[in-house]
Amino acid sequence: MSNSELISTAEPRLAPPPSFWNSPGFRRFRRHKLAVFGATAIVVMTLACIIGPMLLPYNDTFIDIRQRFAPPFSGPHVLGTDPLGRDILARLLMAGRISLAVGFSAMVISMAIGICVGMVAGFYEGVIGATLMRFVDAMLCFPSIFLLLAISALISPSVPSIVMLIAMTSWMEVARVVEAQMRSLRTRDFAVAAVSMGSSNARIMFRELLPNAVAPIVVAATLNVAHAILAESYISFLGYGIQPPTPSWGNMLEGAQSYLTSAPWLAILPGAAITLAVTSFNFVGDGLRDALDPRLDLP
Repeated sequence: MSNSELISTAEPRLAPPPSFWNSPGFRRFRRHKLAVFGATAIVVMTLACIIGPMLLPYNDTFIDIRQRFAPPFSGPHVLGTDPLGRDILARLLMAGRISLAVGFSAMVISMAIGICVGMVAGFYEGVIGATLMRFVDAMLCFPSIFLLLAISALISPSVPSIVMLIAMTSWMEVARVVEAQMRSLRTRDFAVAAVSMGSSNARIMFRELLPNAVAPIVVAATLNVAHAILAESYISFLGYGIQPPTPSWGNMLEGAQSYLTSAPWLAILPGAAITLAVTSFNFVGDGLRDALDPRLDLP
């Protein structure tokens, strides 16, 4: 056997990097039963709200006056009808489109604002960081529900305005999380090396520090969706949110107040949808917190 053959056989073979499905983080997530349930519920609810209305024989505005207050599973309307004879299932799915769209859109905007404010405050510290964080603290002093109601009473309610309203009142917690991560990461060796190589501040923040703070940001994003859905529900329930005939889970609850004893399903069904959506996102957030924690090394 030649020397080249001996060298080639002696060379160690590097194992291929694990795929996402075999990664330790995904294995930890799969072990979190409630997180898997939450993720499944979110996927099913999202697909049902997107595809479901196209498969139903009735839309959310169709009025069947002969079937007013029909209880669930008692006729052609699977989940019953409301006081006008509109199909509850169709309205739930269309309301889910609105509520989930509000939740995801408000999350994206609030995360963008919170990440930018937190990165600048944590990276520069000093006067800039202190000023930004004192502004964040001042915003957190106002109870979010009262701030939402006060502002919503002054604007014309619509889906875009509700999204902006919720986003503008929910970015502060994200900013605090990101600011703490930036302050911790900016003294690490890789950040100091980037500074010594002459990298710009923007490159250090977005290319070096931000990717290493993804784990808490992803967890905060999932919890922010739950907060946005809940916020839309209670401001719509109080009459300051999305207005009929556009359905949302919140204004469906508001319209069911007068029929709690005579037609309880009008309140139970949208309430159950809100509960399922919010708890599912919370479960996923808890699962991601465990899965993305590098200190955990579960067998």
